Amino acid sequence: MIRKTDVSTGKILLAEPFMMDPHFRRSAVLLCDHGKDGSVGFILDKPLDMRIDELIATFPEIEATVFYGGPVQTDTVHYLHTKGDLVDGSREVTDGIFWGGDFEKLKFLISSKLILPTDIRFFVGYSGWSEGQLAEEMETGSWILSEMFFNYLFGSTSNTVWKEALEHKGDSYAVIANMPDHQSWN
Repeated sequence: MIRKTDVSTGKILLAEPFMMDPHFRRSAVLLCDHGKDGSVGFILDKPLDMRIDELIATFPEIEATVFYGGPVQTDTVHYLHTKGDLVDGSREVTDGIFWGGDFEKLKFLISSKLILPTDIRFFVGYSGWSEGQLAEEMETGSWILSEMFFNYLFGSTSNTVWKEALEHKGDSYAVIANMPDHQSWN
């Protein structure tokens, strides 16, 4: 069983079901960096209606959807991928999932078809917490901590991650996962 104090890089944060913040309502956030100075993560289940090659004019053509990573610095693009052995400077977040790396090399690898849409996910902006902020939010019950599974990022339907992760936790979490989004739908 995961405890609130087990917050670490590579875990996911699941918004409590009645969180009102529209940025995080019923979302799953992969923590990519967690330390004494704060935390950084990306919302896994909020696709935008655009592709990365439409967003960045000089980007090679790739059928890769862009996701809303969070409300911080929405003028930046980030990426999670499976090709840490090919993308110099990338950082392993959890088993088989890497963050960032050399952007020019990434574009070359995509042009060469060495990175396919199934290997990468792009994000506009990120989710960030200052020192102590995430711990405080955990204490108030804003987040449910869970294990990250590769398929949440590269196998699940993009808008079902929150529900799937709660169901995987079992017991009362599985019941929460199936609660209607609005009480009037009960």
